Amino acid sequence: MDKNRIEIDIRIPNQTRYLRLIGRIGEELANGLDEYAGNRNTLAYYINLVLTESVINTITHANARDPDKLVHLSISIEHDELVIRVFDEGEGFDITRVPPPDFEGLAEGGRGVFLIRSIMDSVNYLKTGSGNVLEMRKSLIVNRH
Repeated sequence: MDKNRIEIDIRIPNQTRYLRLIGRIGEELANGLDEYAGNRNTLAYYINLVLTESVINTITHANARDPDKLVHLSISIEHDELVIRVFDEGEGFDITRVPPPDFEGLAEGGRGVFLIRSIMDSVNYLKTGSGNVLEMRKSLIVNRH
């Protein structure tokens, strides 16, 4: 394995009680990136936010809170790019049809997708053989020695 390549593969029950753990994994990953040229605390916060928002959406919407379903996460860093994939076992939806959130009103919904799109460079939701995958990518600025 390339010393500059990181791969984390996680499978959790379709339950929100694992959100803090998933967020912490993202934070620790960011804090361990010695060659990252940006602010690691900010990156840690963003990764935590993206992971927890995408997992809560998967649990609540894609997997419809079904306790028999699983959430599968894949987090990797390769060639100066962070790639997060969150797999679900649901029916799927068209992510391009999620309306922008109503920040003026009290209506809930759409904020997680909005935040993820704001933080990540690309966001795609695709069909897989057994469900769907939310794939999120972000370029990382690194110091070259």
